[in-house]
Amino acid sequence: MNIETAYSDFMLTHIRMRSGERKGRLESRDFHGEKLFLKQVWWPLKGNLLGLHPEYEIADWRGRSYFADFAWKSPWGLTILFEIKGFGKHVRDMDRNGYNNELNRELFLQAIGYRLVCLTYDDVAERPNQCITLLRLYFSQFHASDAPVTLSLFGEKEVLRFALRQSGAIRPIDVSRYLQTDPRTTKRLLEQLVAKGWLTPVRVGSGERIVRYEAAKEAIKYLS
Repeated sequence: MNIETAYSDFMLTHIRMRSGERKGRLESRDFHGEKLFLKQVWWPLKGNLLGLHPEYEIADWRGRSYFADFAWKSPWGLTILFEIKGFGKHVRDMDRNGYNNELNRELFLQAIGYRLVCLTYDDVAERPNQCITLLRLYFSQFHASDAPVTLSLFGEKEVLRFALRQSGAIRPIDVSRYLQTDPRTTKRLLEQLVAKGWLTPVRVGSGERIVRYEAAKEAIKYLS
């Protein structure tokens, strides 16, 4: 089945399941950005539309209805909300009150247990591969890889996650404290990542002594 057929079946199924305003929104709205997300990002990433719910209704902190572009009932028990945000509607044309409400709503949704993922329309339309890479990285925190993972590979990935969270370069002693590993194990993990090109050593003096390491720009690809 291709994405066009899957999308048509997907929308018809959800229209039949709904009534009132929830049904009317699906029948009357222009879903250009949402469909583009499914076609260029979600379908290449997942290959199906299972577990997705369009125009997912939630009551916000004021008790008012809010409709997320999509909700995904993930296999690991989380409901992840997806928003495709155009610059005009969500930035240029928004007043201060609307901006405040948007941020308050996002915080409220996180507080009651939802996960929220926001992507810009421009990225979905022009840089879908970047969206796919970032979503793979995002999903990787919730479930193990399908492929067997050795302790060494697990350690490498944890070192990279640690490095990406830091504002600057990391020291071997920082890694040892974070992973609770001995200096020899830490040194081996760092050298493996340098050899693979995911970490760059920062040298001092004559260039012989390595004191810190920086994550390479493409490091997120190793984690996704």
